[in-house]
Amino acid sequence: MIEIMDVNDGNRLDFMRKIRRKSDDHAEAAAKVVDEIIKDVRTRGDEALFYYTEKFDKVKLDPSSVIMDKDEIAKVAARLDTEQYAVIARAAERIERFHNLQKQKSWFETRENGEILGQLVNPVESVGAYVPGGTQVLSSSLLMNVIPAKVAGVKNVAVCTPPDKNGEISPALCAAAKIAGAERIYKVGGAQAIAALAYGTETVKKADKVVGPGNIYVALAKKAVFGQVGIDSVAGPSEIAIIADENANPAYVAADLLSQAEHDVMARAICITTSKKLADAIKTELENQIKLLSRSAIAEASVRDNGIIAVVKDIDTALCIANEIAPEHLELCIENPFAYLPFIKNAGAVFLGAYSPEPVGDYYAGPNHVLPTGESSRFFSPLSVEDFVKKTSIISFSKAAFEQSAPDIIKFAEMEGLGAHAESIKIRLREEATQGFGGETK
Repeated sequence: MIEIMDVNDGNRLDFMRKIRRKSDDHAEAAAKVVDEIIKDVRTRGDEALFYYTEKFDKVKLDPSSVIMDKDEIAKVAARLDTEQYAVIARAAERIERFHNLQKQKSWFETRENGEILGQLVNPVESVGAYVPGGTQVLSSSLLMNVIPAKVAGVKNVAVCTPPDKNGEISPALCAAAKIAGAERIYKVGGAQAIAALAYGTETVKKADKVVGPGNIYVALAKKAVFGQVGIDSVAGPSEIAIIADENANPAYVAADLLSQAEHDVMARAICITTSKKLADAIKTELENQIKLLSRSAIAEASVRDNGIIAVVKDIDTALCIANEIAPEHLELCIENPFAYLPFIKNAGAVFLGAYSPEPVGDYYAGPNHVLPTGESSRFFSPLSVEDFVKKTSIISFSKAAFEQSAPDIIKFAEMEGLGAHAESIKIRLREEATQGFGGETK
């Protein structure tokens, strides 16, 4: 079961070493497999794509059965229970509302000397959104990936997700695709799906950007094709850190730790508390609650191998450790949590108070649940509308602005030893001196 560790200045480094992810010997072998799949799909296109789908998913597909268009998506979505459909629709509405607040506009600034500077904001042309399948059908992930792309104005959003053993896509996933506005679903998963989106095949259209979480093969494939296409990030296993004071409810804290532990045996569940009594109570709650989970074996392995409860001297120490961990999800189960929010520097998403558990963010609150993992919240942000736009700088100098800036530009170019850069400025000054910019001889 989960370990309880007293953490102080003397053993802080040992604690951080303990919780950091162990090197994954499987990753090196997986990378070789991924490279082979990508090369094969790039070379043989559909033939390789269907081969790997049959090999890994045990489903035989062809060009006509691999694609679901909007009509087919709607037809399958109609089979979903009406209450379940309504839940997805309400969640989608909240997600769209939040992401609408992130929209950016092009802008221009005109200065007195005739300079016009600005920035054009345009959506990318096409996006491929990967949605995990397998043991979990994550309609929520489809919403979180497709909706911000549509809010950004992306016209062509396709979903890739592995089919079930019958070659079908679930009604819940189709409902999410319909509500979010996806143009099509490709029934392919794994590294082969990422390769198809990156390079295109006879049936899968090449995307400009590929987003979405997946297993280690998907993550490594995204890493491998980056540069050929844009990606959001290389996501790892899910993780949660909870700061809890002596007044926190141990049953709540244990349940929230398990909400991430049930994802994957590699998921990381960490609690940092100022109370040894609470730590013991949380451990007892974990032991009792795990028995009731349908994914108990996964959750138990996760908290045993990657979970820990740290007992620290005060909340300030807890906050420092949390910033060093830079978790994907951070819960503040403490009195007056908003007072401590300014001290949070590294976290994908922060959940404040006893009634803001992590699953609220996973499904319903509105902010994106595609978050930086593996301490990458130190430099990455949640998936957002900004991930689906590209910015173009605009520069227009008048004659007066050019003449005013020319001496500095020439000096800078000559300082760097780039004579042609300087000459590009000088030739215009000479032309102006003899003929004027309009071409008339002075």
